Amino acid sequence: MSSSKIFEHAFRVRTEDIDGQGHVNNVVYVRYAQDVAVAHWKTAVPQSFRETLSWVTRRHEIDYLRPAFLNDDLIARTWIESVSGASMERRIDIVRPADDTLLTRVKTVWVAVDPQTHRPKRIDDRLKALFLADAPP
Repeated sequence: MSSSKIFEHAFRVRTEDIDGQGHVNNVVYVRYAQDVAVAHWKTAVPQSFRETLSWVTRRHEIDYLRPAFLNDDLIARTWIESVSGASMERRIDIVRPADDTLLTRVKTVWVAVDPQTHRPKRIDDRLKALFLADAPP
């Protein structure tokens, strides 16, 4: 299953994101990816459903295309690429809207887990529908 709603999360680069080279440190993009995923989860999924499921990351794949700098306003655009069993593949593009520059492309694989047993939990059709229904063309 693919094609999902696109969720956008705006944020500003902070002082603690900057490394010795004067740009956002590569490891910070992992935090950005997690932040937008959490914001998407909290926005798209009702609280009662969120209490029945937790997530762990299986994999991050990041392509660094252009640097971001202190006080840059950025937008992370995320969508669900596919769902299979207990796994969900999420894509994230981080852009600087001031000059319409794509800075980073991220692909992450998340695994749904039961919060009580900490074991993988199959992603059911209700959750798929929350992320994948009414996809943009």
